Amino acid sequence: MVEAAASHHADLGSTRRAERSRARNWNFREQSSPWWFLLPAILFFVGYQVYPIARVFWISFTDFEFLSDEPARFIGLNNYIVALHDPLLWASLWRATLFTIMFLPGTIILPLLLAILVEKVSNARLATFYRVILLIPAVIPSTLVFVLWKWMYNYQVGPINHFLVDTLGLFTIQNAPQWLGGTPLTLPAVAIMEWWWGLGYHTIFFLAGLAAIPKDLPEAARIDGANEWQIFWHITRPALAPIMMILIVLRFGTAMAVIDEYLIFGGFNRASPTYTWTIFMYDQAFKLGLWRQGFAAAIGMIGALGMMVVMVILIRIFRPRG
Repeated sequence: MVEAAASHHADLGSTRRAERSRARNWNFREQSSPWWFLLPAILFFVGYQVYPIARVFWISFTDFEFLSDEPARFIGLNNYIVALHDPLLWASLWRATLFTIMFLPGTIILPLLLAILVEKVSNARLATFYRVILLIPAVIPSTLVFVLWKWMYNYQVGPINHFLVDTLGLFTIQNAPQWLGGTPLTLPAVAIMEWWWGLGYHTIFFLAGLAAIPKDLPEAARIDGANEWQIFWHITRPALAPIMMILIVLRFGTAMAVIDEYLIFGGFNRASPTYTWTIFMYDQAFKLGLWRQGFAAAIGMIGALGMMVVMVILIRIFRPRG
C-alpha cells in the first residue's frame, strides 16, 4: 500500500515536471518566433549598415591607401590629428553648415504654408488634386531632377536667366547670373532645387499633422474671438511641433551630408562654395594620390560625429514640452 502510494506520487511528480518542461519549451518557442521572422531584416541591417560603419571606423585609424601595394598599418589618432589641423576641413564644414542654414527654412516654412492652404480647400476632389500635384517632384528620379535643374540654371539657354535678362531686363547677357560652376550663387541654387524637390514630401507630413487636430478646437477659438494668427500660434503650432522636430533633425542630417548635388553643380574646385566636407572626403578617397582612404575615413567620422552632436542638441531644443 505504501509502495503503491509512493509510486503514485512519483508518477504525479514526473508528470508535473514534464508539463512544466513542455510549458517552458512552448513559451520559449512562442517568445522567440518573432525573432526568426526578423532575422533576415536584422542580417541585412548588420551587413548593410553596421559592418560598413565598423569597417570605416577601423580604417580611420590606419594609413590605408587603396592604390598602394603596402599593407595598411595602424597609426592611432594620426589621421584625426592631421585632419583637425587642416584648414580645409574647417572651411568645408563651414560651407556645409552655411548650406544647411539656407536649406532648413525652406524645408519647414514653405511646406507648412502650403499644407495650411491645402487644408482649407473645402472641395475634396480639388484637395486631392493638389496633394497629387505636390507629390510629383518627390517621385521624379534624382538623375532627371539634376538634369532638369542644370538646364534651368544654364547661363546661356536656361529659362531662369532668360526670364531675368529678356523678360525683366534686370541683367544683360554679359552680366547674367552664373548659377553653376562653384560661384557664390551655387549654394543658393542647390538649396532652391532641394526646396522644390522635397516640397510635396514635406507638405504631406504637415497635412497629416493638421488632419489630427480636432476640428472643434479652431472653431471654439474663433467663437471666443481669436484671429487666424492666434489660432495658428496657440493651437496649430503646438500640435505640429513633433513633426517640425522630426523634419528639422532629419533634414539637418540630409543637408550636412549632401554630395551628389555638389559634384554635379560645383565640381572639385577647392575654392568653390560647394567643396564641403563630403567632397573633401570623396576627393581624398577616390581622386587624389594613392586614394588615402584611411584619411578620408577620419574626415567622414569627424563629420558624422559633429552631425550627431548637433542632432542631439536639436532634439533637446525642439522636443515638445510637457
